[in-house]
Amino acid sequence: MPADDALSLLSMVLKHDRTFVPVKDAQTRRWHVSTVRGEFEILATGIKWYDTRAQRGGGGAIDLAMHLLGLSFVDAVKHLIAREGAHGADPS
Repeated sequence: MPADDALSLLSMVLKHDRTFVPVKDAQTRRWHVSTVRGEFEILATGIKWYDTRAQRGGGGAIDLAMHLLGLSFVDAVKHLIAREGAHGADPS
C-alpha cells in the first residue's frame, strides 16, 4: 500500500502540502498529518516514508502505523485492517 493511502487510514487530519517541491524524486509528496499522538510532517514516495521532524523513515503501511500511532506490529496490522474495512476497501 502506498504511504499516501496509509496516511489517510492512520490520520485524523491529513493535508497535502502543494507548495512542496521534491528534490530527489518527483513523485515525493509532503503531508501534514495529525494523529492521536500529535502532529507529523511526512514525506511519502510510493511505499517509503520519512518523518522530517523525527528524522526517521521506513517502508510500508505497518511500519508507518507503528511510528505514527506507537503501536506494536500486531496492533498496527489490526488497526490497518479495521480502518481499511471501515473505508470500504477490499482487504485482499
